[in-house]
Amino acid sequence: MHALLKIFIFLFIAGSMFIFSCNRKRNTALPPRQMVADLNAVPAEITNQIYSIIKGLNDDPGMVKGLSFSCIPLLGKLYDENGNEPLWLKQLTINPKADTFQLYLANAANDGLFRNDYHYDSILRWRSDLKDSLKQHDATLWAKLDLALTDGFLHVVQDLKQGRLLPDSQLMCHHADANFSFFSKQLDKYIKGENLDSLLIRLQPVFPGYDSLHMLVKNFVGEMDTARYTYINYPFTKGSVSDSIKMIQNLTRRLTEEGLLNGRMVDSVALSEAIKLYQHKHKIAETGTISSFLVEMLNLTDRMKFARIAITLDRYKAMPLTLPEQFILVNLPSFWLKVYRADTVALASKIICGKASTPTPFINGAISEIITFPTWTVPASIVEKEIIPGMKKSPGYLSKKGLSIYDKNEEWVDPDTVNWQKYKKGIPYKVMQGSGHNNALGVIKFNFFNPFDIYLHDTNQRYLFKKIMRALSHGCIRVEQWENLAAFIAQTDSLNLAKNDNLNYNFDSINTWIENRERHIIKVKNRLSLYIRYFSCEAINGKIHFYEDIYKDDKHLNEKYFRNKQLVFN
Repeated sequence: MHALLKIFIFLFIAGSMFIFSCNRKRNTALPPRQMVADLNAVPAEITNQIYSIIKGLNDDPGMVKGLSFSCIPLLGKLYDENGNEPLWLKQLTINPKADTFQLYLANAANDGLFRNDYHYDSILRWRSDLKDSLKQHDATLWAKLDLALTDGFLHVVQDLKQGRLLPDSQLMCHHADANFSFFSKQLDKYIKGENLDSLLIRLQPVFPGYDSLHMLVKNFVGEMDTARYTYINYPFTKGSVSDSIKMIQNLTRRLTEEGLLNGRMVDSVALSEAIKLYQHKHKIAETGTISSFLVEMLNLTDRMKFARIAITLDRYKAMPLTLPEQFILVNLPSFWLKVYRADTVALASKIICGKASTPTPFINGAISEIITFPTWTVPASIVEKEIIPGMKKSPGYLSKKGLSIYDKNEEWVDPDTVNWQKYKKGIPYKVMQGSGHNNALGVIKFNFFNPFDIYLHDTNQRYLFKKIMRALSHGCIRVEQWENLAAFIAQTDSLNLAKNDNLNYNFDSINTWIENRERHIIKVKNRLSLYIRYFSCEAINGKIHFYEDIYKDDKHLNEKYFRNKQLVFN
């Protein structure tokens, strides 16, 4: 029987070689099978195959057909350190740790991951193939399985540690020499017995917002509707008949998918009634009309929600590894600012942030200066887009806005003496608004160094805080609870005052200066760190709440990173 098996294997190998030679041009990306007649000799050949595949991957990352290895330099170093011996195999026995990792990948969506980014289907298929006694003689198959398990593990570690939104040049796995020790320790600890869940949770951010959102992902995934629905582009190109027709067609198709239309061509009355049914179903005002809010809801399918959860989790991973004990977090889509002290929220305030046309940038900073009764120097972008066109239309535009212009010597210039018609992009003057309650910055301004000339401030339009959608500014952040923020900063400076040092202000003096309409520049001794971020979903009272994607930033990231990902569950 043993002799017959060897003859059969020989014929199989010969046939495989013939097929491979005949299809060399079509299968250049697929390594040839290395069939070994003697099963006892397979382990040694697996080592040779691992070496050959890694060597080939360095020249052609796509040589293993159907797989995209993510961590090739790391793979090379890891296997080189191990003498190219397999990391998940002992002889031809697969380490039980592979079973646990495979089970984790099956449910990777619970961590906001797409399991096939980590070779899940290939691992499953190859492990099934290797139950066949004949295929166990295929050393190449064993080598590919071991490499896929290792690369998948390294990729999971990378994505849980840093996320997927950074440029490749900043990813740890792309700097094998600098980060080899970190990655090899994670794999070594797991292979040698550490619990996988404990190991992976330690890689992820320790932050209240992340933890509360992350805990709810599993339930969301368990209940989500995984069907694909038609996406509606809105608003469409102004004046484009074809775009408007396509939008109506997609809206009709989407409402049909919702079960609210029969899919045939419908008139405006039927479409309006279907919209009302959708609005009634989702408990929103039954207007029967198309709006940005309606389209936003229709496009926010469970698949899109999952992508936004994944993006938000990754945004948290881009936060600094260590955070100060006290800091400000501004979450733009929520229109809220929160001051954290020792992991608890010490202060919360509504904010107004930049419009979609003038978005507030995502930056880190630290409050270094407070100014009472500030003046406002109008940025060049606003001068170009608003001041110049406004003065061309109406000579009284500046005075209506309470603005003045000054020359390079800080001398006031009569705007009526300026030929506004000759300017398009800028003017040789500084446009300023004097301090006072009518100033656009209100009565107080919080400065922090940044290249965008962005700051926090009060406003003379406090009624706007009553609005739900508060992306209304030119980019700066208006703070409703500015008094509480000033008090917090003053208190922090007072409590952390060094021995024999003195403080030339406190919150009472700030109030007095504001009451007396006095302009003062206050240097903050203990700078309060500030992080302006874009978290479009959040855990609130045990449920995931989704905010409007005000800058369409999540939409762009989804199209860039996740659009073609397979979202598959068992």
